[in-house]
Amino acid sequence: MTIAKPLQFRMRPMRQADIAAVLKLEQAIFPTPWSKNSYEFEVERNNASDPWVCVVTNATGQVKIAAYVVPWLLVDEVHIANLAVAPEFRRRGLAKRLLLHVLGRAAQKGAQSARLEVRASNPAAQALYASFGFQVVARRTRYYHDNGEDALLMQLNQLDHLGLIQNTPQSAAR
Repeated sequence: MTIAKPLQFRMRPMRQADIAAVLKLEQAIFPTPWSKNSYEFEVERNNASDPWVCVVTNATGQVKIAAYVVPWLLVDEVHIANLAVAPEFRRRGLAKRLLLHVLGRAAQKGAQSARLEVRASNPAAQALYASFGFQVVARRTRYYHDNGEDALLMQLNQLDHLGLIQNTPQSAAR
């Protein structure tokens, strides 16, 4: 009997070499995906951006991007611009791990609060954000161009209540 080696997940900063795989995942998940130029800007030129990926290594040693997040540190607020998990890796806590990681990094850099937009039709994402203490503070009518769907603006007013600064180890600088 052969015992399957468990998948190994690891977070690291997004690199230029990741963009093709991130873009492929983005196009498979979102009806209005970001462009290659957008990701190149986030990785190479946007000083407010701190994008991360979660990579998985399978039993044969093949490495694949399982999830990614693009946060922007805007003075004392972090804006979660994009967060996605590949369908085959959902329900494994990857979005939670990435979100906790980037909120912790933002708190260490002085962010006091966090914001994001989420589709009104995405209760799974809304529940994830609510588990961190995000609350719906506004509705952006017809925010999404693909179908005119509303976005819920969610906000977390005090990052420090999560204990992120004390409990998050310092991450490697990008």
